[in-house]
Amino acid sequence: MPLSPVRIVMVHTTHPGNIGGAARAMKNMGLSDLALVAPKEFPSGDAIARAAGANDILDRARVCDTLEEAIADCEQVIGASARLRSISWPQLDPRECAERVARSPVKTAILFGREHSGLTNDELERCHFLLHIPCDPEFSSLNVAAAIQVVAYELYQATLAGSPAKETVIGDTDVPATGEQMESFYAHLESTLREIGYLHATKHEMSILRRLRRIYNRAQPEQKELHLLRGILTAVQRKVGGAG
Repeated sequence: MPLSPVRIVMVHTTHPGNIGGAARAMKNMGLSDLALVAPKEFPSGDAIARAAGANDILDRARVCDTLEEAIADCEQVIGASARLRSISWPQLDPRECAERVARSPVKTAILFGREHSGLTNDELERCHFLLHIPCDPEFSSLNVAAAIQVVAYELYQATLAGSPAKETVIGDTDVPATGEQMESFYAHLESTLREIGYLHATKHEMSILRRLRRIYNRAQPEQKELHLLRGILTAVQRKVGGAG
């Protein structure tokens, strides 16, 4: 299945009907991997009714307590957002997103946030790209299940256009880092920056860490590159500790 590496992740969904609508959209377009982060109500009869026969998607859906759990094994993470943020992320529209996913055979998670407020900045920090669906500016409130339908359609169309993913072959030496590995690296980076005195408990601290995430998310380091970076951080920590 061309879209088997793609995971749809719904974060803190309030209305179970939207989960069912998302499952139906996924089934229509050849997607099968659904993860739910702390849904308010699931399983649900409303979800089953809205799924309209896509019960297998609901049955296989993985319910996670945290976003980190839902994307731990994913090497590329894309977050959908209806609004732009004060710190800009690299941005894609649905067609660009689909073309990028189709070119890349890595495990990809596409995140969709809460019905009323979307994804938080903290959640978007886990993403390599921001996905924005252009809408009429006078009424830009798009239902989450409808948003998933739009993205799923573009993904399906990208697979019909050919098999560009076959052009990219990942070898043993260039495996992208997973979400779990990146989070471990960010924790290591933050602790090292504190040890050397670069970070201080000020209002600018979070902004610095967010910008550092953007740098490394944009680079999408491979696992061997991440091991190299962590080796440097460890060496710095040993040097600082020896000096003390």
